[in-house]
Amino acid sequence: MPSRSQKLFQEAKKYIPGGVNSPVRACSSVGAEPIFIASGRGARISSVDDRDYVDFVLSWGPLLLGHAHPKVNEAIHAAAERGSSFGAPCPDEVELAKVIVEALPGVEMVRMVNSGTEAAMSALRLARACTGRNKVLKFDGCYHGHADAFLAGAGSGVATLSIPGTPGVPAAAVADTLLRPYNDLQPVKAIFTDHGADLAAVIVEPVAANMGLVLPLPDFLEGLRDLCRANGSLLIFDEVITGFRIGYQGAQGRFNIDPDLTVLGKIIGGGLPVGAYGGKAEYMRQIAPQGQVYQAGTLSGNPLAMAAGLATLKILQGCDYAGLEKRVENFCRELELIFQSLGIDVCINRVASMFTIFFTSQRVTDFASAKTADAALYARFFKHMRDQGLFIAPSAFEAAMISFAHTDDDFISFARAVKSFTG
Repeated sequence: MPSRSQKLFQEAKKYIPGGVNSPVRACSSVGAEPIFIASGRGARISSVDDRDYVDFVLSWGPLLLGHAHPKVNEAIHAAAERGSSFGAPCPDEVELAKVIVEALPGVEMVRMVNSGTEAAMSALRLARACTGRNKVLKFDGCYHGHADAFLAGAGSGVATLSIPGTPGVPAAAVADTLLRPYNDLQPVKAIFTDHGADLAAVIVEPVAANMGLVLPLPDFLEGLRDLCRANGSLLIFDEVITGFRIGYQGAQGRFNIDPDLTVLGKIIGGGLPVGAYGGKAEYMRQIAPQGQVYQAGTLSGNPLAMAAGLATLKILQGCDYAGLEKRVENFCRELELIFQSLGIDVCINRVASMFTIFFTSQRVTDFASAKTADAALYARFFKHMRDQGLFIAPSAFEAAMISFAHTDDDFISFARAVKSFTG
């Protein structure tokens, strides 16, 4: 008999394209079907079929405190009692903006929006307005949302589903998007030589997390900062994933790099839909109504997301980031030893509370090396882990997420499941 998840998926496909509202959730790249989730608490989720899983996806990153944290839930409930949306300012959006500005070194002012895509799109518009230039440099395998200009050479679901080019996007929309490999400064220098006079911005995931997890090589981010400053181009850090996850000050604080603009999402909404872009006041003041760069949104700064985000960030102020990172480091080392004992080649990249298992013998430093990983082996691994009660990303080009709610027993369960993997 079909499971309830299978029945729901078949019904969903009648009304929702592909049966899902975000492509990777369909699990097609790993030869599986999605499980439908009924609830989550802490580091665990439960399916509609009453099956429990230890969650290493965490809604793709926002839930650093785990599912249904009591204080975050309390804040959401209290906000809902007061009203879900006003189309007018509310107190929590001011307080959340203040907390973000105080936390992130490169952010002096911030504008709330409703998604990471919206935030990245708006940041690029602002950069173009501030510089009077059109071109933007992005990196192969980095994902900055699904706005037209960013779908060239994109990671995340675009890479997972092997979608060729940018269907539905006019050539003119990506004509000003320049592409170069992540972690290689020499081709970037050539871009500045050839296109510097019209290069408005360089946008980068300071730690790439949409081609799988790839850390910046020494001097890569510093080099981008120096090149942008010398050329009058703006450096945009896309910290939708890294913001408040790899440290309370984000990647910019961890690596001591001062971006001109910063794109945020995920954790700052505490699990509710949210996005934001911020940066130096001289640029942010050019946004309407203070300036002439128009951007607006009916639900921007809505009370529910603001309350959830504010509660989350206030809790994170007292969390032991270093302790969690050390636990993840030890966990990943144990996994490396287990795979070695199984005779399976892996490269495990990790930082803070994120890691990716690449099934390759190569060191993974960019999108090209990430694509050497054995996707068929990952698909078998995904299905094995899910059968063992471990919920991991249905894509080889994503990062596993750890929360402060994960226990040592959760790590033991993961390691035990890996030991029984036969490849």
